[in-house]
Amino acid sequence: MPAPEIIGLLGIVVMITLLALRMPIGIAMMLVGIIGFAILSGVGPALSVLGTYPYSYSAVYELAVIPLFVLMGNAAAASGMSRDLYAAAYAWVGHWRGGLASATVLACAGFAAVSGSSVASAVTMGKVCLPEMRRYKYDPRLSTGTVAAGGTLGILIPPSTAFIIYAILTEESIGRLLLAGFLPGVLLTTLFMITIAVWTRLKPELGPPGPVASRRERLDTLGKAGPIIFIVALTIGGIYLGLFTPEEAAAVGAALALAYAALRRKLGGTVLSTTLLDTVKTTAFVFLILIGALVFGPFLALSGLPTKLADALVALELPRIVILLVLCLIYIALGMFLEGFSILVLTLPIVIPIIKALQYDTIWFGVLMVILLEMGLISPPVGINVFVVKGLVPDVSMGQIFVGILPFWIAMLVCVAILIAFPDIALIIPNTMIN
Repeated sequence: MPAPEIIGLLGIVVMITLLALRMPIGIAMMLVGIIGFAILSGVGPALSVLGTYPYSYSAVYELAVIPLFVLMGNAAAASGMSRDLYAAAYAWVGHWRGGLASATVLACAGFAAVSGSSVASAVTMGKVCLPEMRRYKYDPRLSTGTVAAGGTLGILIPPSTAFIIYAILTEESIGRLLLAGFLPGVLLTTLFMITIAVWTRLKPELGPPGPVASRRERLDTLGKAGPIIFIVALTIGGIYLGLFTPEEAAAVGAALALAYAALRRKLGGTVLSTTLLDTVKTTAFVFLILIGALVFGPFLALSGLPTKLADALVALELPRIVILLVLCLIYIALGMFLEGFSILVLTLPIVIPIIKALQYDTIWFGVLMVILLEMGLISPPVGINVFVVKGLVPDVSMGQIFVGILPFWIAMLVCVAILIAFPDIALIIPNTMIN
């Protein structure tokens, strides 16, 4: 029989092949994990893993945050909060050159704080913002690039499903990871707005300024956006102050979002059933990936491949920053061909031992990794958010959208560089949270 690490490597090759053949990531990981485990340890232990892991690792209290945060986002979308956010942002910054695009970024950041999903943020805000930017004759490159890039904030600004999966697979604190994404999310939002300001200054025709809102209009729109601001402040602030566990914060947020939607009479007809069904579908998708990863992980650990790779990299005696930059480049390249969740669950069992061997903080690396995954969401040829935006504006070519995304992609690269240089941006809030 080949060496265990060779079997582990072959398992990864088979996994990538199955993904290329369009097999769902969760099923592919489960299949390869069980067969690999059977080869290395026998059929009996493999069947034992298959019979116990899916239930024992998914029927845990901590995972309740996933359906609850997803429900909170779906209820917020149903209640019309996205329009209130956009109206408030537009009233405050819409009169700037490129102001509608900046308002879109701010609204995406606000909606990300309740949705936890990049695709949901791009779809919801795209439906609201793209018609407005078209009405004010914004260049399609700027408008589509803004929505696609702004939507990626959904997996960085808490609550983030990506952070929850990362926490579970690395056995880190969900609360600390959610809080770690807050300041980097603010940083990336600011960098996006700076990008818009610079781009429209260089080419003013891309984004003409909108009308100036009166002080009363600004305060009125801010008041209408108050409920979503309150929900975000309560859930994230409650985790930071130790008032809620992440699970309790998710429950409070979901209950408030549903109550607000009901108060606005937005849950009538089939809306409530659609909201609940979408929540179940998303939760099932995430849990399938998690279960697959939790079966695949023990196979890789048994093969010894992650440890061998970590030892080999450390033995090279390269500066640890060089190894980190190589890992970043690998993630950027993977993002061009694989979906973000697939990259997350496939690579963590291999990469985390390397990060620990290099003595990097795994909370900080989680934030860095999520930003790199965000870059994949708008990188050709896959770029899921690009296809989402294309579906909203079929008359705009893919080429125009990718040109519009490039400045924001560079802003993400700058954000990665800043976080590498100043890791405390990600760590200061979780390090000061009240347990």
